[in-house]
Amino acid sequence: MNLKGRSLLTLLEITPDELTGLMELSVKVKAERRRKEFPRRLAGKNIALIFEKASTRTRCSFVVAAVDGGAHAETLGKGEMHLGEKEDIRDTARVLSRLFDGIEFRGHEHATVEALARHATVPVWNGLTDDHHPTQALADVLTLAEEFGGIHACRGRTVCYVGDGANNTAASLMLACAMVGMNFVVASPEEWMPNTNILGAALKLAKETGGSVRLESRPHVAVRGADCLYTDVWVSMGEEHKPHARAKVETLRGYQINSDLLAASGNSSCIFLHCLPANKGLEVSEDVFEGPASRVFEQAENRLHTIKALLLATML
Repeated sequence: MNLKGRSLLTLLEITPDELTGLMELSVKVKAERRRKEFPRRLAGKNIALIFEKASTRTRCSFVVAAVDGGAHAETLGKGEMHLGEKEDIRDTARVLSRLFDGIEFRGHEHATVEALARHATVPVWNGLTDDHHPTQALADVLTLAEEFGGIHACRGRTVCYVGDGANNTAASLMLACAMVGMNFVVASPEEWMPNTNILGAALKLAKETGGSVRLESRPHVAVRGADCLYTDVWVSMGEEHKPHARAKVETLRGYQINSDLLAASGNSSCIFLHCLPANKGLEVSEDVFEGPASRVFEQAENRLHTIKALLLATML
């Protein structure tokens, strides 16, 4: 794996072997932290963290990953800099590249992170845009690998994403599962199925790795045989007050992951994942979220370890 100097805007920019390499490095750094070992591999490095959108796991994971490795992380909120307003994006990218060794961006338009990467001379990492959430997918794959006995043991397992199949988390998870050789099922109403371009890319990857991608509008049919049920909020951050939000929630009410849907998998070992934050009582019932199938907090912790691996792989 050689990712030095490279950006990560979507999972399509790395190969399945490179994804496996990131998982192996994530396992290593997680074990180090469990042993209270903090090698200062990133000493002298400075990282800029740009947030248009609020963040808990992404922000904290990047900060702790940097500090654990001896680096400094500077958080820049929307009102604290001139990005795209008083200063165009290319100028911001060129300035930050002279001051920092890497740039994380979490915001709305995917075109913004693309412009940052195009004009920066240091790695740029997508902490979330409206189209993709690659750092979340890294944590998802690590969580699945831990559950099933390693990254290679994920091959042939089935992940069913239930809810808004067109959102950023679903897109990146679909690509990740295809890269690993897993079977990925989207359970969603027809109007909320995945973007056709991302779906096409995932189908191509799955063909190469022995995985599969399937779309199904009937949730109880979609989950049959699943090893993991996954969901996200039905209304994404920033969309809560848009006119379509209430109608979208009503459309998705039949796609809640609850004990009945979990049982419909027919797999007593089926686990539940959610990228958080969760609206318990909407996309997931309280009993499933808090129940024995839930791995959501292991998944949240794994944001740290996979982001640490990403920093090391791209900056050293």
